[in-house]
Amino acid sequence: FVAIGIMIAWVCTITFVPAYVMMIEESSLANFGSASGGQKKKTLLSGVLRLGGRFTYIAAKPILIVIVLVAVVAVYGITRIEINDNPVKWFSMSHPIRRADIELNKHFGGTYMAYLVLESGAESVVTHDYVGVLRGLLLKKAMELKEELGSVGDEFAEMDKMLLANASKEITRAEYIGKLAEFAGEKEASADANDAYVWYELVDFFELEAERIKIFKQPEVLRYLSRLQEYLRGTVLVGKSNSVADIVKKVHKELMDGKEESYIIPDSSAAVAQCLIQFESSHNNDDLWHFITYDYMSANVWLQLTSGDNKDMEKVVGAVTKFVKDNPPPTSIKHNWAGLTYINTVWQDKMVWGMLQSFMGSFIIVFIMMAVLFRSALWGIVCMIPLLVTITVIYGIIGLVGKDYDMPVAVLSALTLGMAVDFAIHFLERARTSVEKTGSWKESSVEMFGEPARAISRNVLVIAIGFLPLLAAPLVPYKTVGIFLCSIMAFSGIVTLLVLPAIIRVAEKRLFRAEVQPVGPSCNCIFCVVISAASVLLIALNMHQFAIVGWSTLVWVSALAIPVLALLCGVLSRRRACKAAISEKQQA
Repeated sequence: FVAIGIMIAWVCTITFVPAYVMMIEESSLANFGSASGGQKKKTLLSGVLRLGGRFTYIAAKPILIVIVLVAVVAVYGITRIEINDNPVKWFSMSHPIRRADIELNKHFGGTYMAYLVLESGAESVVTHDYVGVLRGLLLKKAMELKEELGSVGDEFAEMDKMLLANASKEITRAEYIGKLAEFAGEKEASADANDAYVWYELVDFFELEAERIKIFKQPEVLRYLSRLQEYLRGTVLVGKSNSVADIVKKVHKELMDGKEESYIIPDSSAAVAQCLIQFESSHNNDDLWHFITYDYMSANVWLQLTSGDNKDMEKVVGAVTKFVKDNPPPTSIKHNWAGLTYINTVWQDKMVWGMLQSFMGSFIIVFIMMAVLFRSALWGIVCMIPLLVTITVIYGIIGLVGKDYDMPVAVLSALTLGMAVDFAIHFLERARTSVEKTGSWKESSVEMFGEPARAISRNVLVIAIGFLPLLAAPLVPYKTVGIFLCSIMAFSGIVTLLVLPAIIRVAEKRLFRAEVQPVGPSCNCIFCVVISAASVLLIALNMHQFAIVGWSTLVWVSALAIPVLALLCGVLSRRRACKAAISEKQQA
């Protein structure tokens, strides 16, 4: 949308503006602008610019040294930037929503919800290993019954065959155990009195196995969950939490004696199941399933955070990861996250790194265009310096003052490209033209700090001041846009008028020596190699961002592509047509 807007503005500039000027009478244009008061009329702006022109010529090296020192401090500030966002903080401190958020989180458990989803880490399908374990348990059960009854019939052999016959990775373990229990139940119903008891024990065996694989009915798993909740409440970031473990402890307390010492997880899975049944029958039927799934294989821990900052949510995620690492669960359990507060951290990560990669890609594109525009990689680099310095200083200030790198700041970083480089293009293009006429930068600097510098300065003032009304907006992001863009415009204009003349003064011979080189891009080997390397990096960035190609692969491909392109550039620059062009240029 920004690109489309710029193109529309460009079309209007070269069509509407000239057409409008044609409607103005010649007599009105005769006294327009500076001409209305005479060419020698002195204004405060023109006086400051003349002094600035002399200053940049006399003190070119000190200016560059100061800029380098400022950039070093800014880089330190960038290292202190904290990536964080909180949509509630988009409202000003006086806004009712912001005030309510502060008071609610001060007096209650927290208004920001996050959900820790725990799931069984074991495979849910029937594997060869699981069948082996189940056969071992079945054999152990047979030995126990043999000790009790003296001997057992063929029931266990028949059950073992059925166990092997139904084993399949196409069904879940719960379905597998259900089939075996159903088979044993049918046999019990049709067996005589002596055999019915064995089949009854087998039915009981498979029912217990069905309960055993429901990990969130196991007391040790619920106790582990309870310890995790206590640990999170100790981090201060979590004001309150709720889970199936809390339900079991509360129901157990009320079923026993109502005393605080009975607020515990019972010792058997049967007792846990009884607590859950009591809760389900005495409440809305759906309440329990907010905390656990129907098969008891997944549990949901409700976490109430007192802060909606993404960095605080990331600390909670880190705390859970540390707890699981330091305290292995009693059985294989994996965890994941859900909830709006966590989604914001995921979105932030995608937004920040996506914007950073997009910004780097855009930076390279602008550099390539500048190099092609000026027919020189060196001039392209010089043109990018005000943009680079502006971005470094602005983001350094953000880090030094403690401003979070949030969504508005990330989005605005892309807008700096077109604005900061605009002044540099105008200044350098006019500077090159002027030096061609005068033959030296000393004489051209006087001209450059006349009309060109005055036009750039007025452009800076108009646009920078034009963003300031946003400071009166009710939402913080709008205020951020106002101050951020105003600062970018003002600083990029100052850097353009101070740094670029200083660079030209110091590197005058090197910069303007490029004017005698061949104009054709393919005939300039160094220019061709630089553009090729920048293009390879641009392609790699976009492939990594949009094609999801790993950096390791891209690094190897890029490392191979750049020498190949460099060799191709060398071959192209030595062809006969280039030699002829160079000869004609030298003769001219």
